[in-house]
Amino acid sequence: MERHVHAWMRADVAEGTDIALLVAISDAPVAEETLQVLADGVPHQVTETRDRFGSRLHLVQGLPEGQVEIVYEARGARPATPPAADEADAVLHLRPSRYCEVDEFEKIAEEVVGGRGGLEAADAVVDWVHGHLDYVPGSSTITDSARSTYVSRQGVCRDYAHLTATLLRAGGIPARCSSVYAPGLSPMDFHLVVEALIEDRWLVLDSTHLAPRSSMVRIATGQDAADTAFMTTLAGNVTLTGIQITAVADPELPREVTGERVVLR
Repeated sequence: MERHVHAWMRADVAEGTDIALLVAISDAPVAEETLQVLADGVPHQVTETRDRFGSRLHLVQGLPEGQVEIVYEARGARPATPPAADEADAVLHLRPSRYCEVDEFEKIAEEVVGGRGGLEAADAVVDWVHGHLDYVPGSSTITDSARSTYVSRQGVCRDYAHLTATLLRAGGIPARCSSVYAPGLSPMDFHLVVEALIEDRWLVLDSTHLAPRSSMVRIATGQDAADTAFMTTLAGNVTLTGIQITAVADPELPREVTGERVVLR
């Protein structure tokens, strides 16, 4: 299976604006790949580096005032070797983070997990989040966390991911969040899922059940959405005015099988 992805964004920026982008496929080998940043139609310099989680981070500095277009395309993304787990990851991804208030969810996680462990505990968390939240586009903001999502019982993919990761960590299972291109997702957008460390493998979990996990391709990984945002303003001012994401699987979209053990590739 190959994946073809395309991301287009348009924004109005102030003079001297600096941004960081997490839009490029992280590890999967690709046949063709391009990233362009156009400032009023003129190509602007982009510098690639890696963040602390190993994601491909693109820095764009000194943008002039005006309209900016960001266009990323990757064709023929093939399955990658799954990342190895290490002891440091197991410690890091049990901790609270900006959007995951793990310390506040210990009793709730105990009720959800009910004495289960490993795969059974992860399945219980996914089932609980899927059954107790309503997917409502536009119902949350960038300030919403696992706590507010638990209270409101609604949200979008990032809210589902934050609550899932928080309950897993509170239940003793290391969990991290990963942004992905997700063929079959509707409505199509950047998507956020959870990876849980179980039996030395990072298994991908998606409590929204909105796309087949086996065709997803990793963009960025971190503790929560703060580490995986597709665009971060480092200096200046940015107003996003348009976005369009496309992701397809070739030759065909696989079927999602609930309960199947899947790794991001």
